[in-house]
Amino acid sequence: MRWENQSSTSEFLLLGFPIQLEQQGMFFTLFLVMYLTTVLGNLLIILLIRVDPRLHTPMYFFLSHLAFTDISFSSVTVPKMLINMQTRNQSIPYSGCIAQMYFFILFTDLDNFLLTSMAYDRYVAICHPLHYTTIMRDWLCTLLVAVSWILSCASALSHTIPLAHLSFCADKTIPHFFCDLAALLKLSCSDTFLNEMIIFTAGVAVIALPLMCILASYGRIGATILKAPSTKGVCKAFSTCGSQLSVVYLYYGTIIGLYFFPSSSNSNDNDIIASVMYTVVTPLLNPFIYSLRNRDMKGALQRLFNWMKSFSP
Repeated sequence: MRWENQSSTSEFLLLGFPIQLEQQGMFFTLFLVMYLTTVLGNLLIILLIRVDPRLHTPMYFFLSHLAFTDISFSSVTVPKMLINMQTRNQSIPYSGCIAQMYFFILFTDLDNFLLTSMAYDRYVAICHPLHYTTIMRDWLCTLLVAVSWILSCASALSHTIPLAHLSFCADKTIPHFFCDLAALLKLSCSDTFLNEMIIFTAGVAVIALPLMCILASYGRIGATILKAPSTKGVCKAFSTCGSQLSVVYLYYGTIIGLYFFPSSSNSNDNDIIASVMYTVVTPLLNPFIYSLRNRDMKGALQRLFNWMKSFSP
């Protein structure tokens, strides 16, 4: 597509949530509180892992990166949504829409790969405990995170570059609260076959394959736990893996329901609600899941509070 056709699409309109005008203030307050809680909760996880030497392990190294990803993931869509709700200005520039979609895909895929790395870490820790320190070296953990970033950037570019070459029809209205890729393709007047093939291929590569690896890892973990001779070992294994499985269930359950089993064209409201689940609710719940169900995190939080009390008058 020629540049002059791209530049003719100066902006899109985000319809946002299907709520009444008098309910805008209530929903604005609700999502603002949820967003601030997400940011502060995940920042607290990062702080605890940084300052507590007992948490300087591979599992918490991955968790700190997951917390940063959750902050970034939520920040891609929620602030713009709050601004639109407060100002009632639904427009978003063309370049801003493309950038939002790029970073949304980037952090979505990064979440997938980090959850896979965390599952592999737990697999090695429980199924091969004697070799854990020799396998999960610092360089391997850093490599897994670096590869996750590279693959996520490549995946986001594979969607963004073809999308930037599409023409868009006169209707620039997106029935969503952010620039969703599927919604943008519906507005295009160009042939979107290539884009749809990329979505299918990338979906297998960055969603299905990581999920299969995660399920395989926890399947092996479950088999090993059942063979554990002591009840104490079983409880400890469940305590370390239970929180991660909860996050995997929340995150992948919503994505699979939304993208692999899409609703009818008349159910945009259901799609928006499902999107809220994994863009707003899941990043919000992650700090609570990891803090309340993890003994090490609760211990680190208690030590931080005790340290702060020692400086209080």
